[in-house]
Order: sequence, then structure tokens, then C-alpha cells
Amino acid sequence: MYAIRLGDDGAEMRPLEIWHAEEFLAHLDRGRELINRFVPFGSRATDLDGAREALQRYADLRAADTASLHGLWLDGTLVGGVLTLNFDAAAGTCEVGCWLEPAGTGRGLVTRAMRVLIDWAVEERGIHRVEWVAASGNTASVAVARRLGMTRDGVRREAHLHHGVRHDLEVWSLLAPEWRASRELRERH
Repeated sequence: MYAIRLGDDGAEMRPLEIWHAEEFLAHLDRGRELINRFVPFGSRATDLDGAREALQRYADLRAADTASLHGLWLDGTLVGGVLTLNFDAAAGTCEVGCWLEPAGTGRGLVTRAMRVLIDWAVEERGIHRVEWVAASGNTASVAVARRLGMTRDGVRREAHLHHGVRHDLEVWSLLAPEWRASRELRERH
């Protein structure tokens, strides 16, 4: 369908679809400990049927135009992904998020892919406000929000119960005019 090169290091962003279920499950198994540290993404996908169900859920959300799922491949291996959630084109708002297995960390993959995803949301779909929500302890996720030029709107204290721990959730956002200005700056340099 599409494959977007994210640089010269063999990184690509592609649709993550039901037919990728085996690859998705293998990826989750390699990265489950890191991926599920702060969020339950893919936690119920512990076998092939579960992987298919997770991917089908996102396919249904995509068909309803309320979410999208995009895999990140490095040298032909699925190592993570980016997604939109709570996508509301009429209201001009969406949330974005990500996940990675250890082999995909430290390479800027999420930042590069998120720039493509946000640019699409803002320019193609007319999204005005893009939101990023991350557990305060998820310093890698918070760092991506900063690199993307987002503003920290606030903290929802102990708002997320995960693995028996109540995590503070940081809400970060950027507005379409801010995104366009930051893109122009990047393009000049």
C-alpha cells in the first residue's frame, strides 16, 4: 500500500494490517516488557488469534475514521509503530502515540515517523490540535513530545492505573500553526 522511508538507515513506516499478525506477535513477544511498562498496548495479543484481534480492532477504527495504525520497520523487521487515537476530523483534534521494542530505541524512529503522521493529520485532514499523553515516568515518550515541539499542557495526577501502580499522565499538545512554523524552521536548516 505504502512505505515511507524515514531516512538512510533502512527505516520505513508502513500500514500495520491484519495480514501482519504473525510478524506483529513476534514483535510484541520481543518487546513486551518494554512496550507494556507504562501502557497495555498489545498486552492481550499473546497468541496469533489475539494479534489478529488487536489488528482487526485498529482496522475497524480506521474504517470508522477514528484511529490509524502504522508500523515501523528497520531493515525489514517490525520494531514498533505510531498511531492516531480519538481522531475527530470535524472537531480538528486527535491524539498520537507510539510503541517500540528495544531494537528500535535510540534511533529517532518515533520522532521521524511522528513528523510524517502529524504532517498528514494537519495538512491532509485539517487537524488543528494534536495531543500526546504519556506517563510521567516514561521519559523516552516525554522526550519525543519535546522534540516534536509540543507544549506541556499539564499533568493528570495518578490518572492511569497500570500494573497496580497509579501513574501521573502528562498531556502535551501542538497546534497546527505551531506545527507549520516548526516545519518551516526545520526545512530552512
